[in-house]
Amino acid sequence: MDYILLGLGLVILLYGGKILVDGASAIAVKLGMSAGLIGLTIVAFGTSAPELLVSVNAALKGNSDISIGNVVGSNIANIGMVLGISGLFYPILIRKSALRFDYSMTLLVTLLFYGLSYNGMIELWEGILLFSLFIAFNIFLFRNSGQGLADESEVIEEVEQVKGYSWLVAISLFFGGIVGLYFGSELLVNNAIKISREFGVSERVIGVTIIAIGTSLPELITSIMAALSKNTDMAIGNILGSNIMNILSIIGITAIIKPIGVSDDFLNSDFLWMIGFTLILFPLIRTKMRISFVEGLILIVGYGAYLYFLL
Repeated sequence: MDYILLGLGLVILLYGGKILVDGASAIAVKLGMSAGLIGLTIVAFGTSAPELLVSVNAALKGNSDISIGNVVGSNIANIGMVLGISGLFYPILIRKSALRFDYSMTLLVTLLFYGLSYNGMIELWEGILLFSLFIAFNIFLFRNSGQGLADESEVIEEVEQVKGYSWLVAISLFFGGIVGLYFGSELLVNNAIKISREFGVSERVIGVTIIAIGTSLPELITSIMAALSKNTDMAIGNILGSNIMNILSIIGITAIIKPIGVSDDFLNSDFLWMIGFTLILFPLIRTKMRISFVEGLILIVGYGAYLYFLL
């Protein structure tokens, strides 16, 4: 029953995030916001809402391992699983600007995350620092549209879908999404804790596997669809952008609400894997400026090795 409720929580969480984005985007359109501004604020932040609610919920319940595991595990899964599987479907071509800007920012933010966590605690001021960088990063992207992670076609498509919604529908979707995120995160966190205690598995392991992979499913689906449609800029931007946002916004906001404890197991294992996957990505994409079947297979095998040593 715990597994069913955990799965139900994940489904509610993911649909809640989608409904929230639709409702908020519809409200923004009615208020006259541009597609670029909607992408910068609502779509970018809304797609991270499921992970955010899970991390905040877990931190408030005193389960810091789930909060950290959710983000670290998602970042590892995004590179090892999502990017690896996407590369199997169609070669992902890498622009030089994406290598210079997107990858560099991903590596810097990942190393900063590790540095701030090294003393075993992410304090209030560190959360403020991360969230301030999140705001500054998005302002930079907005002022330099066309560079980096912004994907305007996706945002325009989102805006077109919600243009005809009435105020009643838009507001109902917005608040319905918030309610869905709350109850979905409750079900997911509570039953993940129950399962970990029942089988003697640590909350850290549950966080970096079941919860992290579950909350990475939207990125997996989006990236595969992008690869199949040969829109490969979107595939790589989606992955790197998600990793940056996970750290700056989710860890930042969670630490502001409640400081997050970081166990030695994370520092001595999962963080090193996260940094390792980020580092190995550079030679894989720099060699031929693409991630094809071979590179994708290397990433998937690497992710399999991570799960093997973890479990």
